[in-house]
Amino acid sequence: MIPITGLFEAHLTVGDLKRSMDFYEGVLGLERAHVVPERDAAFYWIGGPGRSMLGLWGAGAGPQRMSLHVAFAASVADVLEAPARLEAAGVVPRDFWGTPSSEPVVLGWMPAVAVYFTDPDGHLLEFLAMLPEPARAEVGVVTWTEWRSEIAGSAAETART
Repeated sequence: MIPITGLFEAHLTVGDLKRSMDFYEGVLGLERAHVVPERDAAFYWIGGPGRSMLGLWGAGAGPQRMSLHVAFAASVADVLEAPARLEAAGVVPRDFWGTPSSEPVVLGWMPAVAVYFTDPDGHLLEFLAMLPEPARAEVGVVTWTEWRSEIAGSAAETART
């Protein structure tokens, strides 16, 4: 089989294409790649032209709605700043469980630091950065503060042995 080296594109259906374009361009700062008005679709580059793409497809206000999930790769520093930046843009940052939060969480099994939020259609979006520390699945999902404390405690324990 062909070796897969990455994910090039993802697509979301949206209730109002203009509203979603305003969000993905104005709030998230994605670069518009192409709009196809006759198909009610818009495409955005992620990481620069040709790197990866997000497609938005107008589905109207039909009663059957899906809530999907997309995670955007970012630097650790940017994920740590994301709650404040999202709040400044009028977007509620959330933790892994969907509760409003002013700090990122860490998924210990990866490990990765992440912040969640929703777009105007309720799609779950995420800023995520892999961490350099070893995976710690046993800690589960914890706040950034708890993770830093866990890592510091683990390093101190290692130094004592």
